[in-house]
Amino acid sequence: MKKKLLSVVLAATMVAGMTGCGSNPENKGSSGKGSESSDNIEPCTIKFQYWADNTDYSSLMQDIIKKFNDENEYDITVEGEETPWDGGGYSNTLFNAAMGGGAPDVATFKLSAAPMFVNNDLFADLTPFVDKWDEKDDIADNIYQVMKNAGGSDDSLYLMPWNTQILYIYYRPSVFKEAGITQTPETYDEFIEDIKKCTMDTDGDGKTDIYGFGMRGGAGGQEPWGDFIYGQGGSFDDLTSKESVKGMQDFIDLYQGGYVPKSATSDGFQETLANFQSGLTAMFVHHVGSSKGLIEALGDDVDAFMVPKGKGQWTSMGDTETVMFESCENKEAAFEWMKYLAANEGQKMWCEGTGQVPVDQKVQKDDYFQNDKFMKVSMEGIDFAGTVPVKDTTTEWISNWPAIISQALTGEITAEECMKQLDAALNK
Repeated sequence: MKKKLLSVVLAATMVAGMTGCGSNPENKGSSGKGSESSDNIEPCTIKFQYWADNTDYSSLMQDIIKKFNDENEYDITVEGEETPWDGGGYSNTLFNAAMGGGAPDVATFKLSAAPMFVNNDLFADLTPFVDKWDEKDDIADNIYQVMKNAGGSDDSLYLMPWNTQILYIYYRPSVFKEAGITQTPETYDEFIEDIKKCTMDTDGDGKTDIYGFGMRGGAGGQEPWGDFIYGQGGSFDDLTSKESVKGMQDFIDLYQGGYVPKSATSDGFQETLANFQSGLTAMFVHHVGSSKGLIEALGDDVDAFMVPKGKGQWTSMGDTETVMFESCENKEAAFEWMKYLAANEGQKMWCEGTGQVPVDQKVQKDDYFQNDKFMKVSMEGIDFAGTVPVKDTTTEWISNWPAIISQALTGEITAEECMKQLDAALNK
């Protein structure tokens, strides 16, 4: 595989090596439970690196590690090492360690960092392990495909699904009722019409009091924007297609038609959340992480629906995965730990404790998730959720997206010109 070092990490210092778990080399390439060679796994130690967003998550991970260590049948001992996320610096720290010969055996990971690791042959191919795993079908095919796309191969799986956050549409039932809407939209066209219906002058003074949709034209807005592109049958693969351009035109028309706040050109997550909570907007896009705060603020006057299908359907998926490094000496034992996080008890403990959406369909059926209406809506999107394509161009494209979109919304450039610029920057 062609080597490609990113300049952002070339100057980094080398990190001292960490010892992987030892085993007979003949064991490599076999799978865990349910495979022919799982009984050959010898007692060993797995070095596991992860980040935790807060102290509660940190304690939870230690509890999961302890439970696995106490109960796994192979006497595998996982040693967890917590490393700060550091605004994304975690990935560079992990890369530097791996390039210096000091990679852990397994680590938590984000899709966006995959190219620089895969291009340097740092990850183990998980395909032979997953293929022989007797519970592999408990994870949706679409999730595996997203992992493969990020790794740049349809044949190799370098990232193991762990948990997700699926974007959906929050709405105010009271506003829907006032607008005469009796049910949530079932198609993309109905969604657009409902945005217009929910834009109202409620006191008759000639000024809009409620906007139908909280458009996010600022940082991170490329995720909910993708709903409109795919709703018209477009895709990130060709942003210049007539379908993609039509989705962009819908976005422009909502802004120029006065169906979203004028501040939408620069609104980010905090602004769209505040506008929805205050009653300025009837709908906005986010994930289950906002549900608790919105329930506390709005009580029963908040509900949700999945982005409805048009000519196409897509919603953005936040991600956290695990990866195994090629330098791991006992890959079968490492995969036992990865399986534990991806399915059954480890998956259940983490997702219940953090409010993340489980990837294991058995866990999804547990009462904890089925009794949460926002979690249930999240899980509706698993089969068509995705991410902005993970490429060398992606980070810069995301950074420049707001400025290009703002020009289109304000009429400085047309929908077609906007999409040509975005496509050239992403797919060059």
